Amino acid sequence: MAPPHPRRPDQLTLDVVELIAEVVARYHADYDEAAAEHALTGAQAKLLSLLSLGPLPMRKLAQKLKCEPSNVTGIVDRLEARGLAERRPDPADRRIKMAAATEDGLRVARDLREGLHFAREPLAGLSAEERGTLRDLLRRMLDA
Repeated sequence: MAPPHPRRPDQLTLDVVELIAEVVARYHADYDEAAAEHALTGAQAKLLSLLSLGPLPMRKLAQKLKCEPSNVTGIVDRLEARGLAERRPDPADRRIKMAAATEDGLRVARDLREGLHFAREPLAGLSAEERGTLRDLLRRMLDA
């Protein structure tokens, strides 16, 4: 017996998916523009933003960025050369190298967040209640 055909998504679902894709594309374009203002690539800016939350092992950074650990090594090397990141031994296991943002790196990461126009401007048109509803709906989607 042939497996049942998966149900095709309805037009509303397709519209929502298309709009999410457009939001993501605009966010990435804005993020790349903000990164370029600091002479960073998008990947460098994303890694620096992750490090602004706290030091992370190199392998964990690779997982979060969905890339090979060797790519992370190169990105950290370039950030380290600019004084925006540094390597530290993991206090729990000195064999593991952690990457951490420096004070300058934290400042640049904050500037990047504040420089994201797309993240701010469209949301300003929504009330606090609407922004809260949008946040809650997105969390539900991610938790599903």
